[in-house]
Amino acid sequence: MKVVLRWRWAALAVMAVLLPAVAWAQGIPLVNVSSSGKDMQYSLSLQLLALMTTLSLLPSLLLMMTAFVRIIIVMSILRQALGTGQTPPNNVLVGISLFLTIFIMTPVFTDVYQNAVVPYMEQGMKFDKALAAAEAPLRGFMTKQTREDDIALFMQMTRKGDVESADAVPFTTLVPAFITSELKSAFTIGFLIYIPFVVIDLIVASVLMAMGMAMLSPMMISMPFKLMLFVLVDGWSLLMGSLAASFVT
Repeated sequence: MKVVLRWRWAALAVMAVLLPAVAWAQGIPLVNVSSSGKDMQYSLSLQLLALMTTLSLLPSLLLMMTAFVRIIIVMSILRQALGTGQTPPNNVLVGISLFLTIFIMTPVFTDVYQNAVVPYMEQGMKFDKALAAAEAPLRGFMTKQTREDDIALFMQMTRKGDVESADAVPFTTLVPAFITSELKSAFTIGFLIYIPFVVIDLIVASVLMAMGMAMLSPMMISMPFKLMLFVLVDGWSLLMGSLAASFVT
């Protein structure tokens, strides 16, 4: 057994030594950076590295700079208000929130694609200019959804004082202010959704107490009534339409 382990370790050591040589022989490109004055030109390998890094950050970008946060929180509060446990399941809620986010953010994504991605990929726009062009639509969307009090709070925390316009707010300050505003909006909408279902729970609990059935769980009796109310008012269409309309400014 010890002999086999030694041979395995020896084989791993040989592979560790030979893999770089094999990779070099196959022509894996190195990361090269060439400069001409103040303009920086990056090699294809560095662009691929930047692309892979961006792909790994896409979930965070989706959470922080789109409508996803507000939608998923409202959907989760709705499920708790209905008292249906894990129905709809988390995967369904995330899928609904994702596609509703794409629907709401389509004008922003289209603007980013036409003004930043296409010129960068086909017309040779410089990376920094393409990044600035992609930032503008996102900044406009987040600024419209962010409360002035939240921006002032984070500007005060950074000790940079007041700004003349929304365009002068640093992007790193605008993002947390936008997230804070989205959390406030999501919990406000969730509170308004929760009230009718709480009223149903109170009515059912009062009726059960009057009938002397205190040992029976009111949640078990009230859930069918809450589902019936939600279906009768066409709750899903009303909720999704209201969420989409809440982003129109």
